[in-house]
Amino acid sequence: MTRRDLVEQIRKKSSFLCVGLDSDFQKLPQHILQEEDPIFAFNKQIIDATIHHAVAYKPNIAFYEANGVKGWESLAKTIDYLPDDVFVIADAKRGDIGNTSKMYAEAFFEQMNCDAITVAPYMGADSVKPFLSFQERWVILLALTSNPGSADFQNLYLKSEQQLYEKVLETSQQWGTTENLMYVVGATQAAALKKIRKIVPEHFLLVPGVGAQGGSLKEVAQNGLNKDCGLLVNSSRGIIYADNSKHFSEVAGKKAKEIQEEMSDYLNKYC
Repeated sequence: MTRRDLVEQIRKKSSFLCVGLDSDFQKLPQHILQEEDPIFAFNKQIIDATIHHAVAYKPNIAFYEANGVKGWESLAKTIDYLPDDVFVIADAKRGDIGNTSKMYAEAFFEQMNCDAITVAPYMGADSVKPFLSFQERWVILLALTSNPGSADFQNLYLKSEQQLYEKVLETSQQWGTTENLMYVVGATQAAALKKIRKIVPEHFLLVPGVGAQGGSLKEVAQNGLNKDCGLLVNSSRGIIYADNSKHFSEVAGKKAKEIQEEMSDYLNKYC
């Protein structure tokens, strides 16, 4: 998907919502467990209930890998089921030496047909560039994440008086463009968004951590929106596990609609 296509979807739906498909077998409603493929059956109902409010979906690959071959089959069916006009993110956090990264890229871009993949920058340019060689595909580079341990490295100050995450943002712009490179910035790091926007004013940001993790959508919108929106805000648990009864998908749809309506207000105000 091109940047133009993504922006059009955001404007069409008045939404920058990404639904995280962190589908944990242990948390599925009991009645879903009777299905032949419970994970896919769960995802299908979530997608059907939220598709009018979301512009992106983000399967967390670990939740599928944990189920072995069956999990990969559930993932493949989920991605195939998603409409072509939504942005599909493989939350895989890959990144390795060049030839290995190339194989990861082929797996998720060519075999799984994802639009984007999350990538760790720790190994540097040659571990990231293979992902960037695919047309109309995106790298979403980890920059400033929402987990408590992010402070162990990402916030460290360098001799240049930059923090490490700032150096990642600055250097990586030499690898990709605003047409194929996004960044992960956790919603719990909303205060840093003003600084981040000065470094990467035009790039899209994938922002997890709104809702269950305590991030504020209002603060993210105020500090992170740009003229093209420039944000994909992810909500996982707050939508897909909002209810555990036979009505789980209906409740998920309502939660997604509530977030989309709030997003619409921010788009009208700040974009």
